[in-house]
Amino acid sequence: MNIAFFLLPKQEVVCLPSNATLRQTLERMERHRYTAVPVLGEDGKYVGTVTEGDLLWYLKNREGLSFEQTARIPLSEVPLRTTNKPVRIDANMEDLISLAKGQNFVPVVDDTSAFIGIVRRSDIIDYCAGSLIGHGTDDKKVKREA
Repeated sequence: MNIAFFLLPKQEVVCLPSNATLRQTLERMERHRYTAVPVLGEDGKYVGTVTEGDLLWYLKNREGLSFEQTARIPLSEVPLRTTNKPVRIDANMEDLISLAKGQNFVPVVDDTSAFIGIVRRSDIIDYCAGSLIGHGTDDKKVKREA
C-alpha cells in the first residue's frame, strides 16, 4: 500500500504560516474546529504542529493578556509542546502507522521536505477496519459453506 492512497493534499488542509499571529491562529482553529494544525515556513516546509494545548498553556502563562493583544504576538513565540513527526511520501506503511499511533494526523513531505499534505489517523483506521470486516465476512462464508 502506498502512502499517497491516504494523502489529503495540501490544498485541502488547514495550515498556518509560521509568521501568523496568535490571534490568527486562535481564529482559524476556532473557525475550523481543529485541535491541531500544521505550521509551514515561508518556503513551504513543515515547521511543526500547533495544538489547542500549546495555545492554552501560552495564554495561561501570560497574565493580563487581552484578546486584542494577541494580534501582536507572533505564533513563533508559542512553544510547540507536541512533536508531530512528518513522514516522506515514499516511506513505508509501517512508518506511517507507527507515527499515526501517537498523532491525530501525520504530516507528509516530499524529498525536499516540502509539505504536501497529511494522512489522518481516522482514514488509516477506517481502511484497516474495512479490510478486517471484509476479511471477517469471507471467513464466515467459508465456515457456513463447509
